[in-house]
Amino acid sequence: MTDSGISVRPAEDGDAERIADVFAGYVLASIATFVEDPPPAAVWRERLGAAREHKLPFLVADLADGHPGAPAGGLRVAGFAACSQFRPHAAYRYTVEDSVYIAPEATGRGLGGRLLTSLVEDLGHTEMRQVVAVIATLPDARHDTPSIVLHRRLGFEVVGRMPAVGHKQGQWVDTVLMQKDLRPGS
Repeated sequence: MTDSGISVRPAEDGDAERIADVFAGYVLASIATFVEDPPPAAVWRERLGAAREHKLPFLVADLADGHPGAPAGGLRVAGFAACSQFRPHAAYRYTVEDSVYIAPEATGRGLGGRLLTSLVEDLGHTEMRQVVAVIATLPDARHDTPSIVLHRRLGFEVVGRMPAVGHKQGQWVDTVLMQKDLRPGS
């Protein structure tokens, strides 16, 4: 999918460095992930291989040269969306957990919506039946996080909240569980 200098495409092994960079920003400066040590590009290449092996989508959004936030001379991965097995038990084999991360300089351009929409569409061509989002939020947050808003806009429903299950950056963090049925009525 391409529109005004933004394209969404399957991730390639060569994207691993930039994916690692985008994710590292969230690891080091936010509560959006409970990961505390940024995985290196080699780990991301393994995850890309695992996604291909399990026929699961792993997508990136590129910004073209001339688009705000893009480097001169070419495309730059500005965000990614992926999914992984929800839990390791066989009974969960038709359920995945999604992840969407956007580089700070590319937020507010609709990349998250494009990535998550494409991810859900691609999942519709797999055996998967459910997709779950586990979204970190502060316990006393007065407004939904952008991730909760994005998932709700794409048909995910809040199915639970787990208070104070994480501790990061000196504070307790809740998670909101959201779920989308990929095959409603079947």
